Amino acid sequence: MTTPATTGRYFYGTGRRKEATARVRLYPGDGAIVVNGKPMEEIFAREIWQRQIAEPLSIANARGRYNVQIKCAGGGVSGWAGAIRHGIARALLASDETLRRPLRQAGMLTRDSRVKERKKPGLKRARKAPQYTKR
Repeated sequence: MTTPATTGRYFYGTGRRKEATARVRLYPGDGAIVVNGKPMEEIFAREIWQRQIAEPLSIANARGRYNVQIKCAGGGVSGWAGAIRHGIARALLASDETLRRPLRQAGMLTRDSRVKERKKPGLKRARKAPQYTKR
C-alpha cells in the first residue's frame, strides 16, 4: 500500500521544532545519516544531539536498517536536532504502522510546541522589565 508519505524508493516524514523544519527520507541501507549533504557528526558536534537524532531508530530497532537523508532549514542546531528526531519518527511510522505505540509512548510523534515568546512593549525582553528605582 502506498500512502502520501511513502513512495516505492523511500519513506518520508516532516519534523518541526522551534523555527526549524526537517524533511527526512529513509532509504534501505546500512545506517548512514546525512544532514544537508554532510555526515551528521560534522554538523552535530555534541553527543547529546547525535543521541537525540538516533533515538527513534533505537526505539524501532532500525539503527542499521535505514540510510537517513535529511534537509534542514530555519532555526539553529538544537532546533534541527529536535526537528530531525520528529521527522525520523514520522518516517518510521510510514514504514511500519506497528511502531506507533512505542514511538507515541516515547513522545516522538508529538510536535514540541514550545517556541520563543514574543517581546512585549514597555519591556526589555519577553518578561524582563526595566529596573525599578524608588528614588
